[in-house]
Amino acid sequence: MKTDLKHYTVSQVVEGFVYNELEGKGLFGLAGALVIQPEYQRNYIYNDGKKDVAVIDSLLKGYPLGLIYFNVEDDVLEVLDGQQRITSFGRFVTGKFAIQVDGKEQTFSSLSKDQQAKILETELDIYECDGSEVEIKQWFETINIVGVPLNDQELLNAIYSGPFVTAAKVEFSNSNNAYMQKWQSYIKGDPKRQGILAVALGWVASSQGKTVDAYLAAHRNDTAVVELKTYFTSVIDWVAGVFTRPPDKEMRGLEWGRLYEEYHGQSYNAATIDARIDELRAAPAVHVAKGVYEFVLSGETKPQLLDIRLFEDKDKRVAYDRQTKKARAAGESNCPLCALGTDNNKAKIYTLKEMDADHVTAWSKGGETKLSNLTMLCQTHNRAKGNR
Repeated sequence: MKTDLKHYTVSQVVEGFVYNELEGKGLFGLAGALVIQPEYQRNYIYNDGKKDVAVIDSLLKGYPLGLIYFNVEDDVLEVLDGQQRITSFGRFVTGKFAIQVDGKEQTFSSLSKDQQAKILETELDIYECDGSEVEIKQWFETINIVGVPLNDQELLNAIYSGPFVTAAKVEFSNSNNAYMQKWQSYIKGDPKRQGILAVALGWVASSQGKTVDAYLAAHRNDTAVVELKTYFTSVIDWVAGVFTRPPDKEMRGLEWGRLYEEYHGQSYNAATIDARIDELRAAPAVHVAKGVYEFVLSGETKPQLLDIRLFEDKDKRVAYDRQTKKARAAGESNCPLCALGTDNNKAKIYTLKEMDADHVTAWSKGGETKLSNLTMLCQTHNRAKGNR
């Protein structure tokens, strides 16, 4: 890959800059000769009132801003590294945010002419890189803005850049999408950092037994994301249809794609489901509230999801002594299930370590975790008994 060091002023770089509030592809500079946000680039993430302000403060104070890299693509330049800084320049110069100067909030237009000139005339050290697509993408993977490394999905977007990634980012990486609030009730992730897109791709790829890499490779040149959008919407609508309650905080980030594949073929009564969720969330014995949703979906066959409060050791000792005394007097096993059998364990007396505490009436069926509902079973029977 060939590189050529150039020097552009901030004024030159932001000429023709128009910030795209929808965060899609379309940021340009150098009077249209520079693509600031090529399709393999991450979305703008510096607009937090800190990083963007720090960039402008650095310009005013004459601090070095580090090298910037452009990719030479025919007669057009693309920002390879430096997108966040350049976008911050453009957004400030076009009045999108303000900074504090001498204790006063100032936009670009309210700065003194000297301060404006200092910003616009700052020279940037920029390497123009000319190489093959593979070389450029490999280089893009290795360079990161200090403190904000690329995450996995941002790297995948770079590796598999093309019309499919572009269309997918428009759909899932736009924080102004009307559905984003609903999606983020069930999904963890910042759309600007490709968090929603990563989940959507993970769901559809997993449903086909593929990795996300394989799915992106197969669809790289697709111009639409119909399958991806349809599957994602199907999962979200199914969750919202089964759990009609306002989304609980514990619902955010659950494996809804997997749960959809496992349970969407079953029918549920939404009112019954919601009432049971309320009951389980209020139960003091439930230690893991986020497990109640799959527990209910599974027909309450997986109590391990709830990390139910265990019987106390003193209660297990009382129950063991009581059962063992009764069993010795009757000449039978102190495991009540073994005592009902016909094999050699019918009269076996187990040690406390060989037995497990179990609910007489299953917890999921209303049985409480207290001594009056405790029975000691041999470990073999307890583990076979399950939730019956």
